[in-house]
Amino acid sequence: MTETGKIPARTLWLGYGACALAGSLWGTGFYFGRLALNEMSVEYMVLYRFLFACVGMLPVILMNRVRLTPGEMRVLLISAAFGIPIQFLLQFHGLALTTVSHAALMVGSMPVLLAAAAAMFAGERLDWVGWAALAGSTAGAALIVLGGHHGQAASGEPTLRGDLLVLCSMVTALAWILLNKKLMRTHSPPVVSAYTTLSGTVMLVILILGPLAVKPWIANGSAPIPFSHVSATAWTALALSGLACTATTTLLWNWGIHHVPASRAGVFLNIEPALGSYLGVRLLGEHLGPYAWIGGGLIVAAAVTLTVRGHESEPSVIFE
Repeated sequence: MTETGKIPARTLWLGYGACALAGSLWGTGFYFGRLALNEMSVEYMVLYRFLFACVGMLPVILMNRVRLTPGEMRVLLISAAFGIPIQFLLQFHGLALTTVSHAALMVGSMPVLLAAAAAMFAGERLDWVGWAALAGSTAGAALIVLGGHHGQAASGEPTLRGDLLVLCSMVTALAWILLNKKLMRTHSPPVVSAYTTLSGTVMLVILILGPLAVKPWIANGSAPIPFSHVSATAWTALALSGLACTATTTLLWNWGIHHVPASRAGVFLNIEPALGSYLGVRLLGEHLGPYAWIGGGLIVAAAVTLTVRGHESEPSVIFE
């Protein structure tokens, strides 16, 4: 950790670029998730996604053997629990009960939550222009979703329960982001990303396959593992969601927020609901109206505002 009054320009732009690319890839997650959910339960869809993600993280783990202190191990396990089994099971159970567009709208609340938490718990400062940019970006994401002419969703009409489950998953994602940033004070972003993903996937295996393993002795309602009847489309969606939407995005995002303030990086999370809602309305046979174009303009304007002004007012402490 080094103290500095100014983030180097190259590092700043690379950090913002990593966060922007992560947000773009995350934006495809609900679309691929919906394709897989057509053929399997939420639990198995999430499990397969993270098994593929572990394949993507394997080179990082093999090249970076680290020793964690008991305190760091505790933070890692808590972060993994919040970031993987809790967040993703909540999120995709919510998606199963609502529409892709509504789920994307709930994700639009994340940047404001992140900026508020960074200001409260991480000592990061955000002036009124920064808050206005974040609010404008969130409003833009909402306009994109609400601007569509909604037809029948593949999973039925949106429900309050589904929307609230997705919103709850954003709160757990917030805990994951802040705990990861704490770990990155002493370990590199790829190491934190890889070990968090591996730990969370082990938790998923125990949680989902555990009841199936004990079924011969303890009766339970666990479903058999879907495999032979899964289509090539679903396998492709699972592989892309694991390798691109999970492994790659986690590495990019953690590297990005390691080098730029989390409060400003949060604006790029709104690329996810913007792209996700677009894919959602395409999947549902809807179309984007003028509100969607206005919303996209607000998101781009907010991103430009925060990145350009990032040269002027940086936090006093940056983790390097």
